[in-house]
Amino acid sequence: MSKVVVFLADGFEEIEGLTVVDMLRRAEITVITASITSRKEVVGAHEITILADELAESINFSNVDMVVLPGGMPGTRNLGACKKVTDTVMEFFQSGKEVAAICAAPSVFGDLGILQGKEATCYPGFEERLTGARTVIEPVVADGNVTTSRGMGTAIPFGAKLIEKMIGSEKAKEVLDSIMY
Repeated sequence: MSKVVVFLADGFEEIEGLTVVDMLRRAEITVITASITSRKEVVGAHEITILADELAESINFSNVDMVVLPGGMPGTRNLGACKKVTDTVMEFFQSGKEVAAICAAPSVFGDLGILQGKEATCYPGFEERLTGARTVIEPVVADGNVTTSRGMGTAIPFGAKLIEKMIGSEKAKEVLDSIMY
């Protein structure tokens, strides 16, 4: 059974985080929303308060297959400043596990140096932060175990790509069809 952790920081883009959670759960993938704060309540970029499933510090990541970073501001900065997030992303990347980020959050990957020689995309204006990447203007880019996406408007295809990577394109298409996409 696939398991995914979506990190939530104060100031995260709600649509980017919750669309991924919704779509993965529709695909029957186990998803844990993880607050990087000391509380389960996380306040999004648009003042929507979300109750996370767990605190990131309390999660055992050994049986997790993918971690996802939603964008938004100041959520992306908060994710990049969180040692638990950056250490987990590096560990996953280096061990071949899946890492994914959308909007401004691929900049966290660039700052960590994991985009070197990879194709990646991000929210316009953050390209310079994708250190070492070949930046492309596509809704979603998957290169090896790294998946990146551009923003709120690409959250559905991003979620579909993550489903495809976890359990296959047939399930991704099934979920897309079920939501009239």
